[in-house]
Amino acid sequence: MSVIDWLILSGTLLLIVGIGVWKSRKDKELDGFLRGGNEASWWTIGLGVMATQASAITFLSTPGQGFADGMEFVQFYFGLPIAMIILCITFIPLYYKLKVYTAYEFLEKRFDVKTRTLTSFLFLVQRGLAAGITIYAPAIILSTIMGWNLKLTCMVIGVLVIIYTVSGGTKAVNVTQKYQMVIIMTGMFLAFYILLDSLPGELGFRDAWELASLHGKTQSIDFSIDWNNRYTFWSGITGGLFLALSYFGTDQSQVQRYLSGQSIRQSQIGLMFNAIFKIPMQYFILMTGVMVFIFYQFNLSPLFFNPAGEEIVKTSDYANQYSNLEREYEEIHLEKAQLSQEYLKSGDENIGTEIQSLSQQQLQLREEAKSLISQADPVAETNDKDYVFIHYIINNLPIGIIGLLLAVIFSAAMSSTAAELNALATTSVIDIYKRLLKQNQSPSHYLKASKLWTLFWGLVAILFATFGTLVENLIQLVNIIGSIFYGTILGIFLAAFYIKWIKANAVFVSALIAESIVIYLYFTTDIGFLWFNIIGCGLVISFALIYQFFENLGKPVIQNQ
Repeated sequence: MSVIDWLILSGTLLLIVGIGVWKSRKDKELDGFLRGGNEASWWTIGLGVMATQASAITFLSTPGQGFADGMEFVQFYFGLPIAMIILCITFIPLYYKLKVYTAYEFLEKRFDVKTRTLTSFLFLVQRGLAAGITIYAPAIILSTIMGWNLKLTCMVIGVLVIIYTVSGGTKAVNVTQKYQMVIIMTGMFLAFYILLDSLPGELGFRDAWELASLHGKTQSIDFSIDWNNRYTFWSGITGGLFLALSYFGTDQSQVQRYLSGQSIRQSQIGLMFNAIFKIPMQYFILMTGVMVFIFYQFNLSPLFFNPAGEEIVKTSDYANQYSNLEREYEEIHLEKAQLSQEYLKSGDENIGTEIQSLSQQQLQLREEAKSLISQADPVAETNDKDYVFIHYIINNLPIGIIGLLLAVIFSAAMSSTAAELNALATTSVIDIYKRLLKQNQSPSHYLKASKLWTLFWGLVAILFATFGTLVENLIQLVNIIGSIFYGTILGIFLAAFYIKWIKANAVFVSALIAESIVIYLYFTTDIGFLWFNIIGCGLVISFALIYQFFENLGKPVIQNQ
């Protein structure tokens, strides 16, 4: 990286931290630290909600998803607008009416303290894991591509977040997320413009989209019914709906964003802002990945995008075999690049068929390359989707823009991590520490405890990040973890909101059983992870209804005795 890139990157990050500390410097009250003094406007809430969800994983993995599989991942978000409407009508007015700090306080009022504690514990487990991943995800990729020390990169991201989150709490998170989203979207639009500008000759977006369609990258809706297919219209509109309801309605990292609003109306508008713009934003990010794919139809891409994997195989006994694959890959690329230009000029279907055949040959070569890497090192990660976009950034963008795009990745990591640490600390203090351990203390005591818990969870996230492992796809990993827990949590909340007949013991026992079944199914079946949101939620409600029915049957007998 050039000196200019380093200056832009470091200057952007320091500016964000400085703004967070400066804007929240006067807040010394517990309410200000945990709810931002209820000063957030609708657009602050809307941007904060989007920034919390749009972690660095989104801007690293989603373009890679578009590059590899096209636009179908956008179906994951189809249930989100419906979820936002339900939340605006039901959840937000109730939370404001009860004047809660966390979503889980409501559960004690509706059920009992053990149900509140169980639900907050499930949240702490899954969100604590996710906080580590949101730090680890950009760190592992940046350290691999840039040659940075992994642990040091994790520590830099974590420490920067801890500084302003401990200092200012919710207000600092809200303030910084506005600027982070501006940086993020500016960087992504610049990357997209440069991608289109770098296409050869007179090729424009329409030509690029036509070529992407030839390769099967433009289909965004799949109406097939397949339980093992992660991304279809039906899994998105159902499983995605339940996941969105759980995440935005019961996950404290999101609830805390709109509980800081000036009013119910401001919070509702903020969520509807997210309902309107979230799908187009994800579509645009996926489309950026598709354009990266088109860019590499005319510019040679590496056989394997992860440099660590390349180094493993090139220093092994399989180096010559890998070199032969690279040469064959390059020969096919040159032929395909020429045919691609001819196809766009003529529209000849025969040329299109030949291009598709060459692409299949390249995919086969990539699979052979991954096989060689696995033979050289059986524990090496052979999925390189998450490295596609950062490889493009580092090797093809001009000086200055590289620094800005790296700032985008860091900003996204910081915004989502800050919201997670803020929520973890709030839940730890309000639902565990204050409720079960230290009751009737002064507000200043709980303010100090909140800052200490923020520091604690920040250190836990950094520790987890430094010992993390890369899996198939980072954005999928976060959603998988969420889906394992969110269904159960949502089932508890839906029973609390809509089924007054269900009582505390029924929902508590049912939640334990449902969560156990979901975890068992995850490890023993190939069910697409989005369905676990429906399964977990359905099991909680079903078991609770059955339990309550038999409990009610037994009551007259006990009374007669």
